[in-house]
Amino acid sequence: MTDKPNDSSVQEDQKNAAKRRAQGEFVRGVSGFRHAIGDADFPPEAGSYHLFVALNCPWCHRVILARNMLGLQDAISMDVAFPNRTDEEHPEGPNLWEFNPERIASLTGLPLAECSLETATGKGYRLARDIYRAEGSNEQSVPILYDKKSGRIVNNESAEILRMLDLHAAALGSSISDDQRVRLYPAGEVQRAEIDQLNDRIYRTINNGAYKAGFSSDQSVYVQAFADYFKALHWLEDLLSDGRPYLTGDVFTEADLRLFPTLYRHDPVYYLRMKLNGAKILDYPNLWRWLCRVYSLDGVAQSNSLVHCRQGYFGRSWNGVVPAGPFKPMPYPEAYHYPELARDG
Repeated sequence: MTDKPNDSSVQEDQKNAAKRRAQGEFVRGVSGFRHAIGDADFPPEAGSYHLFVALNCPWCHRVILARNMLGLQDAISMDVAFPNRTDEEHPEGPNLWEFNPERIASLTGLPLAECSLETATGKGYRLARDIYRAEGSNEQSVPILYDKKSGRIVNNESAEILRMLDLHAAALGSSISDDQRVRLYPAGEVQRAEIDQLNDRIYRTINNGAYKAGFSSDQSVYVQAFADYFKALHWLEDLLSDGRPYLTGDVFTEADLRLFPTLYRHDPVYYLRMKLNGAKILDYPNLWRWLCRVYSLDGVAQSNSLVHCRQGYFGRSWNGVVPAGPFKPMPYPEAYHYPELARDG
């Protein structure tokens, strides 16, 4: 695919992965479907493609952000899974993403309005796993980029999906004109090099680093991930200290988009759930103002739900009880409308 992201910013090194997992390290697997819009079998055209997502998943959040910011909401349809995967009592087994809008969220005591049935395959599958099984795969992750015309999975690697949506936005039916639409990965060689460097460190230490801290059962792995995560936050805080609005300067790019889902979750979810309680984003004034700035952009606030995030991360961990806070300095995501809340000094 043209403009394919660097491997180091897409997937984790799989060397000795089984041994590392056995020793308690969280090691993210590799996505198996790596076709691209623009390949001979998958031409860029409006109305052909569909996304299967879960709103609590930060990797899904990436592609929903791209879909919204590129004006593709009407051109690329989308189904939303319930944020908690199935449990041991489910007839199909545990840990499966389910398209079931009737499930009740323990946080609200009600169904979640964003959740949907599966509408793209014509089969009415209940589980994301069944979409993969139809192609002979044992994978079961989201996001999935699906071609409705051929009935095939195109890609299930979020970094590549958002890059191809950016590359083919106009042909895919963007509602935003070329001169007004953000370009996530601009053509300039120098800017691309800067984005690539940012993506690499952000993926290793922040996006995937949060999961290494939260889901590794080895104390030394956790301690290293914790240190790397906060070192990267300090580095980003310094980067933004010159007054630039976005990570590479005056223009929002893919680097900003890839950072946002993790920092959006940090204060209300990751601070506790991922054991990343060293500091809140509120304690980094430049990063907090950046977070609020991005949240105010068209389509960003509508790209996710902290109800889904809190339900998904806490609702199937520990005793399944979802924390009620935080409510100071104010509830989230409302706080993201107030850049002045940043704790200077």
